[in-house]
Amino acid sequence: MDARAIIAKIRDRRVPSAAELGWFAQGLADGTVGDAQAGAFAMAVLLNGLGAEGRVALTRAMRDTGHVLDWDVPGPVLDKHSTGGIGDCISLLLAPALAACGAYVPMISGRGLGHTGGTLDKLEAIPGFRTALGETALRKQLGEVRCAIVAASADLAPADRRLYAIRDISGTVESIDLITASILSKKLAAGLEGLVLDVKCGSGAFMKTPERAEELARALVATAQGAGCMTSALITDMDQPLATAAGNALEVIEVMETLTGSSVNAALWDLTCALGGEALALGGLAADAEDGAGRIEQALESGAAAEYFGKMVALQGGPADFVERWPDRLPAAPITREVPALDDGYIARIDCEALGNAVVHLGGGRLRAGDKVNPSVGLSDLIGLGEEIGAGVPLAMVHAASDAAADAAVAAVQAAYRVGTSVPDEMPLIRQRITG
Repeated sequence: MDARAIIAKIRDRRVPSAAELGWFAQGLADGTVGDAQAGAFAMAVLLNGLGAEGRVALTRAMRDTGHVLDWDVPGPVLDKHSTGGIGDCISLLLAPALAACGAYVPMISGRGLGHTGGTLDKLEAIPGFRTALGETALRKQLGEVRCAIVAASADLAPADRRLYAIRDISGTVESIDLITASILSKKLAAGLEGLVLDVKCGSGAFMKTPERAEELARALVATAQGAGCMTSALITDMDQPLATAAGNALEVIEVMETLTGSSVNAALWDLTCALGGEALALGGLAADAEDGAGRIEQALESGAAAEYFGKMVALQGGPADFVERWPDRLPAAPITREVPALDDGYIARIDCEALGNAVVHLGGGRLRAGDKVNPSVGLSDLIGLGEEIGAGVPLAMVHAASDAAADAAVAAVQAAYRVGTSVPDEMPLIRQRITG
């Protein structure tokens, strides 16, 4: 095999064979393929694509460069993936709800990426919570409580780790084919039987337009199913934050309020039920998605999901009494400040990406690799689209570590909101469902 010949094929709009893509992926993992060749490969794929069969072949090849888990458990192994947004803390609700319904959920999650928050960062706001579990510990935990939310191990799809770093510095992050292979190679390495995808669309998503979101959703579903994993996708709204908070501990608070029923966020509840219903149907634990959504709702209403969440937290090093004592267990920022609206009218548009970047600059995300995240900072009480507002009325609350950071965040949030004279058209939370 020759890396140059494989790159030249894609350059000339010919699709390499599965064997060639397998060799190239292994070369990414073991260093046989150089950085310049990896960058040229990524650019060629961005410009010319691989087609449906090539996407499946690359995804399988990248999955198989590392360890692929297999399971011998008395229930379906299911998971969910979100393409990222603001206030998207669904994983913390969904994993224990699926477990309460009989599924096994080895949820391999990530950290914040760009302006979007990361599931692992949110969970690490809980004192003592460990996201790094070895395979033995992961198997033991799934046997005891059926769910775990963990970081990817070093031997899980190592080709993706290399190619992702190359894409980040070579201007090729936006490639649908490479996004698809990156997401699915890691998920499929977890040995899943069913996967539901939450593809975000709007100002806070990586896919800003409905056309791009649908293109990605269809590529993900077709590729996952082509690789042998039952999959469906929901395209969901990200023109406003999903939760009313953005920031690690603040989002955990909203999760706990919803799990315990003390203050239920309707959007979080509805989307958790919809995604969970899809997953249960894929895994054969429900007759269809509607039946599955009802089962997830029952798990939330009965407190079963909260019970499983508490057990998961305890097994991963967090407080054993977290569900009962969560208000005392989460860190709080020393400075809180209202963000006054500048005009009278209705919230006509929210730049969610700007809100996410405000959280990052408060210290709730990373500006550079290796930055330490402050779990206590962020935004809360975010007002939503279409709500009536008056000048001086709070748009949100800023939670900051310093006065200077709070001042900057106030200005950033004010700039992210546009106030109009009429109520904007309401966008549904779930825009489209994609199945095979």
